Amino acid sequence: MLRDIMEKDTKLVIGLMSGTSGDGVDAVLCEIRGHGISTRVKQLAFVSPAYTREVRDRILQVAAGDFGGAKELCLMNVYLSELFADACLELCRQAEVKPGDIDLIGTHGQTVYHIPVAENYLGRDIRATLQIGEASTLVERIGAVTVSDFRVRDMAAGGLGAPLVPYTEYILYSDPEHNMGLQNIGGIGNITVIPKNARLEELTAFDTGPGNMVMDNVIYRLTKGKMSYDAGGRMAASGSPSGTLLEELMRDPYLAVKPPKTTGREYYGNEYVDRIMKRAEELELSGPDTLATVTMFTARSIAYSARELCPVCPDRLVVGGGGSLNPTLMKYIADSLPEAQVMTNEDLGFDSSAKEAVAFALLANECIHSMCNNAVAATGAHHPVVMGKISQ
Repeated sequence: MLRDIMEKDTKLVIGLMSGTSGDGVDAVLCEIRGHGISTRVKQLAFVSPAYTREVRDRILQVAAGDFGGAKELCLMNVYLSELFADACLELCRQAEVKPGDIDLIGTHGQTVYHIPVAENYLGRDIRATLQIGEASTLVERIGAVTVSDFRVRDMAAGGLGAPLVPYTEYILYSDPEHNMGLQNIGGIGNITVIPKNARLEELTAFDTGPGNMVMDNVIYRLTKGKMSYDAGGRMAASGSPSGTLLEELMRDPYLAVKPPKTTGREYYGNEYVDRIMKRAEELELSGPDTLATVTMFTARSIAYSARELCPVCPDRLVVGGGGSLNPTLMKYIADSLPEAQVMTNEDLGFDSSAKEAVAFALLANECIHSMCNNAVAATGAHHPVVMGKISQ
């Protein structure tokens, strides 16, 4: 079965991504030709069903690290895979494709905990990561070979297990005339910089800091749960960033750490936002001013990373992910990094919302061809590896 798929000139591949924001699952259907640097991808359909508030709240509770236990993880693992399968079926309906025609699925799953820096555990220094969403459910319900659990192989080889998208960005975005910056803004922000005419080992990629995570948490608190994100950046646009609070936030120790580096909800979660809200109250900031400040913080952390932590500052910064839909954030980024042309994936003919899901479709395709699909310059792994576990 696997050899038959490998030998196909063109494959129908689904990519699935459920990010740190816990908003829902992104599902994309791609037509993929070839593998390696010669890969060509055509997006056929995209759906992004949102999780209910109850499901999102439970995901975030589990991801906080101090809720539930083995039974909770066991149930959530299969529950999410059922939602992933539902998204695949909806995708097939939209594309007018039979589930049996799908050749391959690549699923990131849902990160519930990520420990990139070693912690002493029972006398050993342990680094670990856990993504859930049972691949066997997808095989059974959709009938396609499924590749999952990508991050652990990179970590076993000494890498941070993140970011994983740079390998696919190198394939899709390399430009002989421009120093390209690819900035994804999901729950966490991550950047890939590909110098013009660079080899894969010459790219730089790392997590820049908070993406939407802190902004979403702040507006959720300000509206007492009525809003989970700042639609259109409207509330932030109605306020003004506080210079005092912004200066304090920019002293965040994570920002100054040199790459490779990665972060997540474990760092920028509830305790982090508790401190922001307390300080905003001390400064007597209004809700819109507080939100404007953390929105500017996300923008400035991106600009700082591009300018100070990359070997070359990009002259084109292509912004993707949910944050690209926030015009206030996009304006703040452009104002903070005037030396770069700030654009979206759509300006280059790509789909910002589907970008990470497309990446996992590509990573799955590389995996079944036994192609090393981690970018060691980004993750810090000791050597290239083939990431992904194959279920069939």
